[in-house]
Amino acid sequence: MINAKLLQLVIEASNDGIVVAEQEGEDNILIYANPAFQQLTGYPSEDILYQDCRFLQADDRDQAGLEVIREAVRSQKPCRQIIRNYRKDGSSFWNELSITPVFNEGDQLTYFIGIQKNVTEQVEALERVTALEAEVAALRNELTQLKMRQTE
Repeated sequence: MINAKLLQLVIEASNDGIVVAEQEGEDNILIYANPAFQQLTGYPSEDILYQDCRFLQADDRDQAGLEVIREAVRSQKPCRQIIRNYRKDGSSFWNELSITPVFNEGDQLTYFIGIQKNVTEQVEALERVTALEAEVAALRNELTQLKMRQTE
């Protein structure tokens, strides 16, 4: 089995943001955030520990993926969603968030582990491809209509 010191070194060396949260009622209170999480969000540990992690959504709480996350947390199931989060400076980023419940030996929920990965480049690239596909479809439609007019 891996020892605690090695595990801590591994988590702190991760390029992905890693947090540990305890569930307190409807809130998930952060009790740990690795350096990559702090770098990704711009929040130092002292600003975020012992707060509910919803602060990352600011006032942007109507995202489709958030309801999936809420349901997974309620049912104590793992999930992975891409959601928009906000850094301390207010700038947004697309976050691939993986949440996994952790149970003790008595099968009781003790923590949630959250792993965050900045996927902004991928989401923006997909948005550009989608927009270009729509433009191509519109141009094809115009070309088809133009050809039809010429044959009349």
